[in-house]
Amino acid sequence: MSALVANGLPRRPRLNLGRQRGLIIAVAAFALIIGVLYALTPAGFSYFDFSFMSAGGATMVLAAMGETMVILTGGFDLSAGAVISLVNVVLATHMHETGASQIGWSAAALAIGALAGAFNALFIAVMRLPAIVVTLANMFIVQGVTLLILDQPGGKTPDGLTSFFTGDAIPGALPAPVVVVAVALAIWAVIKNSRLGTGIYAVGSDEEGARASGIRIVAVKFATYVIAGAFYAAGGLFITAQTGSGDPLIGAPILLQVFAATVLGGTRLGGGRGGCLGTAFGAYTLMLTINVLLVLNVPAYYSTVAEGVILILAVLGGSFGHQSRLAEYGAMLRLRWQAWRNGTRPSALARVSRRLALDIDPAAAPRRGDELAGAAWRGWVRRHKETLRYVAPSYAFLVIVIVVTRIVFRAEMSALPYLNSVLVLSSFLAVLGLGQGAVILTGGLDLSLPWTIALCGILLTGTVEGSDQAAAWAVPMVLGVGILVGFVNGVGVAFLGLSPIVMTLAMNGILEGLALVYDNGTPHGWSAPALRWFMTGELGGVAPAVWFLIAFVAAATLLLSRTSFGRRIYAIGNSVRAARLSGVAVGTTLLGVYMLSGFCSALVGVMLTGFNGQAFNGMGDNYLLPSIAVIVVGGTVITGGRGHYLGILGGALLLTALSTALAGTVLPDAVRHIIFGAVVLGAILALREQSA
Repeated sequence: MSALVANGLPRRPRLNLGRQRGLIIAVAAFALIIGVLYALTPAGFSYFDFSFMSAGGATMVLAAMGETMVILTGGFDLSAGAVISLVNVVLATHMHETGASQIGWSAAALAIGALAGAFNALFIAVMRLPAIVVTLANMFIVQGVTLLILDQPGGKTPDGLTSFFTGDAIPGALPAPVVVVAVALAIWAVIKNSRLGTGIYAVGSDEEGARASGIRIVAVKFATYVIAGAFYAAGGLFITAQTGSGDPLIGAPILLQVFAATVLGGTRLGGGRGGCLGTAFGAYTLMLTINVLLVLNVPAYYSTVAEGVILILAVLGGSFGHQSRLAEYGAMLRLRWQAWRNGTRPSALARVSRRLALDIDPAAAPRRGDELAGAAWRGWVRRHKETLRYVAPSYAFLVIVIVVTRIVFRAEMSALPYLNSVLVLSSFLAVLGLGQGAVILTGGLDLSLPWTIALCGILLTGTVEGSDQAAAWAVPMVLGVGILVGFVNGVGVAFLGLSPIVMTLAMNGILEGLALVYDNGTPHGWSAPALRWFMTGELGGVAPAVWFLIAFVAAATLLLSRTSFGRRIYAIGNSVRAARLSGVAVGTTLLGVYMLSGFCSALVGVMLTGFNGQAFNGMGDNYLLPSIAVIVVGGTVITGGRGHYLGILGGALLLTALSTALAGTVLPDAVRHIIFGAVVLGAILALREQSA
């Protein structure tokens, strides 16, 4: 009966291409960019061009395939680039010319990647911690280990490794990178058609449904992260053979490319749909797009801008045909308008209910005197008991760190200078904690923070050129740039429905490119004397920044705990749906939250230029993980809805005091990456245990 239409005639079977739409678009985009590149190259494609192209995108393909598997399960992995860097420096410093050494260390490289994946899986699959924060913390831990092995470019790999992976499998006919990619895709084909592959797609589509169907969720996720780590390591192995040397930062720019290639290949963020074949086409399309820009004489600094824009457009394109967040928001506004006209909006109903209660039942009226005071006291204790439970530990550990530091370094340290130093250094994280904390309280995360800081600092010093008069208008301008960055992030997240991770990661890449275009790779200028005095001068025995910090803490505490904006933030973090049904303007609140984060990041950029005297590329990179660490250490739940700014302040003071103590030891700076990552994981585990 299902094969018949209404008029009784047999219906012709149709091929449903819906699930293959992403792959078809990826192949079409690849063919289009090949055509464009062919048109721009009068000589056409030679075998050399084919070999060069296949080698240029192989690392991205391998790493993106690992990321694709993770995303198919509904997760994220931010440690891919760090694993590539670790494998690179290990091979560059340990591999020798002998065949046994090359084979052994190549196998060891894959094992290192799998071990990094197992580390992620332990916390994500077994302990059920948020994938974003676990992989971010692991990224910094792996970076720290990488810098301990090799803190600057160097080392060398055997020529045999280079020729094996980047030479010809069949001389003049088949480049070796094509074989590498083909083998990787064959491995994926085996995985996809196995029980594990079925589990990956089932978990990504509906985890609870998969669990009810008897699929072992923990085993599937654990295996996925381990295999993904091995694929990242394969990417590190290939790029090591390609470059012939080691670089501890070689994997950093690959992270944005990996996400862009995955989404461009048709894999849906959130899991359940996509595959590695489309990712391979997406990776080569992205690589060729950058080559087209180079052919058109577009500066290489625009590459990260292009990658960020492509990532955003790819995500938007992947949601085409589905109801967008903007359409949902428009429908919600219409319903709210109708409810307001009819007097049925939740806030209006609540006011009417209170009024009726007061008129009908005098006992419902507010009580006075001792009864009111007693109720207020009980309410205060009830509210703050939970807050103190999560805020107090950061201050307790702060006292311990300060006491230990004073005992160990008592001969070299006096009380007031030490206090001034800790408070000034804490001011950066305290300011960032407000913006990043507000975002996290809504259930999001702002990864555009590093280059918002750097771009604003670079713009400021390049404009001010050491002039206080110029700083009077340049500082507000730079703060406005930060607010604009937050506005764009907010529009993408709140109204276009983009994942906060993807939107802010893409924005970070765009800002990096814009900063490099502006300063041509070399920042110029220096900070105004007034800013230098503000951060390093003296007012009342301490730096003026300390007095500013006190005022900022008071304002931030009031903003989050005593304003309707702060209450809306907590409401969204607890339940977006419930917040909407309660009449909370979710879209505009999220927009304000990301604008606040952009403002705070820009403010830190201004403060850092005053502290350092100048700006430099990457000046915000060291603040991404600490900005998250101070929040979770301060008792804020990373999934949103619970936390207090005073806890965030305690986390900022604790991490700064800990960094100051470590600076007085012989431990290398790379150890701080490891310690901060471990602190974040420990704090999340502690909060999880307390909330269980």
